[in-house]
Amino acid sequence: MPVSVTFEEKKSLFHAHAALAETRDMAMQVLATQQEQYPDARHHCWAYLLGAPAKPLSLASNDDGEPSGTAGKPMLNVLQHNDIGDVMVVISRYFGGIKLGAGGLVRAYSRATAMALEQLQTHTFIPRIPIHLTVSFKDEQFVRHIVEQHQGNIDACQYSDTVLLSVSVPKVTAVAFKQHIQMVTINDESK
Repeated sequence: MPVSVTFEEKKSLFHAHAALAETRDMAMQVLATQQEQYPDARHHCWAYLLGAPAKPLSLASNDDGEPSGTAGKPMLNVLQHNDIGDVMVVISRYFGGIKLGAGGLVRAYSRATAMALEQLQTHTFIPRIPIHLTVSFKDEQFVRHIVEQHQGNIDACQYSDTVLLSVSVPKVTAVAFKQHIQMVTINDESK
């Protein structure tokens, strides 16, 4: 769920907004929404980190007219040190009439980013493997139980003369899951 916080520094207002962004397009949509919400803000600085925090697929930042390196890069630095991935932060700034200087801007953008991330609800991402199974009607409930034991999800279920289950299980338990399923003598279509 996206969060917004406002931080004031020497009469300048920093409206920080953090939201889920799994792709650059999603990140740019978050930016567009923030620009619509604060159309008269002087700056809309942003940073995103897509993918796993330790090995991001993509990361980027933008100072949007602030002195180079005083907004986007400090925001990105906070993202990189918070172990959060797939996130976009946009800060819309209203100038309050008192210049903050380069150091003051870095501190203000960093603090506003950190404040937004503190409020952001996160969850642990667990890589999953999709597996397609064909089971008999009599084995369906037992297979559902095995999926649950391995912290898996039933993504789809189709009934015909057999039951076609599309499941996803955590990557770390996939081998044990397949071994457990094979003991029930079920046709695993993912081979």
